[in-house]
Amino acid sequence: MESKLQRPQSVRLNRRGDRNNQRPFAKDDESGLFSSMRLPQDNPIKIVWKQGFIRLVLVAGILWMLLILIVLLFHVWSCQSSISFLSAMCNKEGKVFIAMDLLGLAPKPEHRCPIPVADDPDKIVIPKERTPDAIVKNLTYIEEEDLVNNGSQSFAVFGGNQSWLQREENFNLKPSMKVHCGFLKNGGADMNPVDIEYVKRCRFLVASGIFDGYDVPHQPSNISIRSKKLFCFLMVVDEVSLKFIKENVTVRKDKDKGMWVGLWRLIPLKHQPYDEPRRNGKVPKILTHRLFPQAQYSIWIDGKMELIVDPLLILERYLWRDKHTYAIAQHKHHRSIYEEADANKRRKRYARPLIDLHMKIYYSEGMEPWSLKKNTISDVPEGAIIIREHTALNNLFNCLWFNEVNLFTPRDQLSFGYVVYRLKGLFKFFMFRNCEYYSLFILHPHTREHSSKVEWVKSLSEFKGSGSSMKESRGGFGLWTPYPKNLDSVTLPQVVRTSKAG
Repeated sequence: MESKLQRPQSVRLNRRGDRNNQRPFAKDDESGLFSSMRLPQDNPIKIVWKQGFIRLVLVAGILWMLLILIVLLFHVWSCQSSISFLSAMCNKEGKVFIAMDLLGLAPKPEHRCPIPVADDPDKIVIPKERTPDAIVKNLTYIEEEDLVNNGSQSFAVFGGNQSWLQREENFNLKPSMKVHCGFLKNGGADMNPVDIEYVKRCRFLVASGIFDGYDVPHQPSNISIRSKKLFCFLMVVDEVSLKFIKENVTVRKDKDKGMWVGLWRLIPLKHQPYDEPRRNGKVPKILTHRLFPQAQYSIWIDGKMELIVDPLLILERYLWRDKHTYAIAQHKHHRSIYEEADANKRRKRYARPLIDLHMKIYYSEGMEPWSLKKNTISDVPEGAIIIREHTALNNLFNCLWFNEVNLFTPRDQLSFGYVVYRLKGLFKFFMFRNCEYYSLFILHPHTREHSSKVEWVKSLSEFKGSGSSMKESRGGFGLWTPYPKNLDSVTLPQVVRTSKAG
């Protein structure tokens, strides 16, 4: 009995002993585990580290703000400094700024920027005398020559049948010169007699053009009463565009049967000289002095643009203020014609193999890609606005520019820099910032997109056989006339795309 009573008691004691034996371990566990869990909150090293990090962030922020302030103060001081290198950093037309821009160190260019124009068109003083002709004093034009034979018939061509030798001679400037400059007899681009009489009085003009019904005239805005009286606003159109305009906007006729859309006097051209509408559009754009020979000053704007700056202010800002005679904007994305050619091929602006052939001819003739070694800001303009005085040298330049467009592709931006190069610095012009260019107008979309079969051609073999109908019959002869040099070994310079939009 005692043994039975002692057994449970001994069992209870053993259990108590077991629990007592377990309790020290529990305390150790509690002190070790829980204290380690509290360590991140109570550890003074981590508290100090956190406070130090916050102080570090505050100090770094203050230093960064001071650095920005110092840079801004240095920028203001350098722009006014007598040290040429420092002041050149602020000159957006200088080579130092351009080099910084190429390296990505200059601020990103603005899309639009204020134009430093005068405040009041009525206070603009117009020069009384023309700029004297110092290099070319007498310029005349070839207006008649032998007909071109295409195998089935003979016909006159608007741009003439210029030989490679004649082209080469025209780049050697002389006091008296006679060159091809469009408007050969029976070549097309004929103006109505009533319009010929009207434009004889146009000394100052704003000219534009619409071809193949892409647009309707957009009325200029912010035009002063003085400019409305002084300037002729001439919109050159083909037959297709004239019909399209009459169907979509109000066209009024004056007593002499001249046609008007608001400020614009419509100037229809009959018998279009080229198969390609884009090439036809280059006639009034580049040969403004031939179409309107009485003009002394002209501002060309593309047909899709609405001019929003008074033309007198434009002439004062871009020509008279700094005694320029020719002004054109810098291209937004490209400085090299080879970059521009690559963009034209990507966007299918003309046949890719013909663009390559065009560029190979230029490269074989020494036209290097644009670099800081050149004397120009860029070789590629934004050709949608051209501001010029009609001097003999400026007229010659535009004749030679047009002859390149007539001989090769209608992409005139590819030819501008080449003609500048061939004239060896004798042709002076002002290439202004692109952000000012975008502040001169409001851009309206075309009513439709231009498209032709030739834009999709990928190889010269596609022009053979039945594909020969894609060849232009009256333009681009230089692409099919045997070139006097061998181009087989010519490799075009590699193009690095500098802009996604370009």
